[in-house]
Amino acid sequence: MEYEIIALDVDGTLTNSEKKITKRTREALIEAQRQGKKVVVASGRHQYGLKDIAHELELDRFGGYVMAFNGGRVIDASTGEVMSAKYFPQEYIKPVCDLVKDADITVMSYEGDSIIMNDKVNEYSYFESKILGMESRQVGDIAQYINFDVNKLLLAGDPALLDEYEKKFIAKFKGYFDVFKSCPFFLEVMPFGVNKGAALRPLLEKLGLKKEQLIACGDSYNDMTMIGYAGLGVCMENGASDVKRMADLIADSNDDDGVAKVVEKYMLKRTEAIA
Repeated sequence: MEYEIIALDVDGTLTNSEKKITKRTREALIEAQRQGKKVVVASGRHQYGLKDIAHELELDRFGGYVMAFNGGRVIDASTGEVMSAKYFPQEYIKPVCDLVKDADITVMSYEGDSIIMNDKVNEYSYFESKILGMESRQVGDIAQYINFDVNKLLLAGDPALLDEYEKKFIAKFKGYFDVFKSCPFFLEVMPFGVNKGAALRPLLEKLGLKKEQLIACGDSYNDMTMIGYAGLGVCMENGASDVKRMADLIADSNDDDGVAKVVEKYMLKRTEAIA
């Protein structure tokens, strides 16, 4: 069966260590789209932090898709239409904040094109702002401040401390929302059942495609659902060991054009490509 669509995590997968898409990767994805293949950029990021990537890959021209907030919001890049959106249950924002109130952990979310955070600032608090190019501002008691829909909460702190609190969240709130690390110093707190794999299912149905026609590439824990769902689940060489174990294929790293090589070999059918 031909592979007709590819879903790509961004940080650590589509972009290299300098947060850039290499020339080879961009050219492979543009050529795949010229041949009628579909590209989905699937990230935990706010969509604001994906607009330049979508533009660079010409997703608006070719009818690609942007999946923000780990599948919490899916956008048709050609029209800007929000195809689906899932929101964090507001009644659980305060319990989340209460659980980490005595820890050196920043609680963050988003208001429009701004990042909002509580007053617990640490060395990891402004990484999201730097990555996305978005303004960050402190709002004090973030649980009291948020009286509008948000897609997720993001916790920033020391990796070992977040590992400890990830276990606490799972023990206390299992079945109410999903918790996972998107990188060592970020813990994502998402509405239950919202993940990249779940968001891809209705998109494929809308496009009349089967999961066997899907390639999914990622490197971290929030990519596991789409890697497990896809016909060809790919983990980058730089990926987490748990993700590698469940992938169908280990590709070269994000600094060695791993995505380009997968596209060239499995979508463009170039025999000289090495994945």
